[in-house]
Amino acid sequence: MLGGTGGRRSFLQRHSPGVTSPSGEGTDAVVILEKTPFQEEKVLDLLKKHTKLELQMHNDIYSTYHLYPPPELSEIKTTVVYPATEKHLQKYLRQEVHLIRETWEDYKNITLPFIQSQSFSIQWVYNILEKKAEADRIIHENPDPCNGFVLVPDFKWNQTQLDDLYLIALIHCREIKSLRDLTAEHLPLLRNILQEGKEAITKCFGVPGSQLRIYLHYQPSYYHLHVHFTALGYDAPGSSVERAHLLADVIDNLVLDSAYYQKRALTFALRADELLLKKFQEAGRV
Repeated sequence: MLGGTGGRRSFLQRHSPGVTSPSGEGTDAVVILEKTPFQEEKVLDLLKKHTKLELQMHNDIYSTYHLYPPPELSEIKTTVVYPATEKHLQKYLRQEVHLIRETWEDYKNITLPFIQSQSFSIQWVYNILEKKAEADRIIHENPDPCNGFVLVPDFKWNQTQLDDLYLIALIHCREIKSLRDLTAEHLPLLRNILQEGKEAITKCFGVPGSQLRIYLHYQPSYYHLHVHFTALGYDAPGSSVERAHLLADVIDNLVLDSAYYQKRALTFALRADELLLKKFQEAGRV
C-alpha cells in the first residue's frame, strides 16, 4: 500500500508469512521505504557522476527526465516495525479521513473511555525515559520528575541534514496523556520544553528558535504527552492545521484560562477504519 507526506513517499508492504518469528510462525511486519531529502553538496555529483538520464518529454524550454543515480547517491531510509500488530498495519494503510469536532462532553463520554479501553503500548517511551534504549541519542534532558523531559531525534530524521530536522520532547511525568489533560499547573513544564528545547537545538544544530515549528498533536499518535520540534521549512507529517497546536499558543491559552482545554472543542481527523471514528458515529456525532 502507498502513503506519502510532503516531499517524501512512503511504501508499505505487508509481510505474512514472509517474515518469520522466533517461534517459526509467520508474523506481520511493516516496512516503510522513504526517499531521503537531497543534500545540496551532492547535487553536482548526482547530475554528473555515472548518472543515467532518459528523456520523457520536451516542449520548448521545458524537459522532463527519468534520472537513475549511482547507488551511493540512491539512499533509501528503511523503517521496520516487527512484529506488527493489526493496529500498526492499519495505521499505515491509506484510508479516507473524516474531521471530528470534539467537545469536552464528547471527550469525557466517547474519547476518554475509548482510550482507557485500549491497550496502547508506550513501553518504547518508558525505555527512552529510563535510558534502557536510545540513551546515546538524547540531545538534552531536564531530569525533574514533574517539569522535566528528554529531547531526542525523531526516527523520521536521519540527522544528516537540517532541512527536515525533527526532534521530540518526551515528558518524564507519566500522568499526562494529551492536550486535554493540560492546565495552568503544567505551565512550568511547558515553558521548560519551549525554552530549553530551543536552546538545545540551537547549541547542537545551529538552528535558531525562530526557524523551528514547535507543536503538540491532537489526537496524538500515542498517549504520553510529547512535543514536536521541526524545521520551519519542512512540511512535516502531522503539521497540518487540523492536528497541530503550537506550544507557544497552548501556553498563552492556559495563562488566560487554566481549564481552557477542558472547555473548548477540538478538531481532528480520523481515518475511516479507526475504532474511535466508529464510536463517534455510534454516538451520532458524525
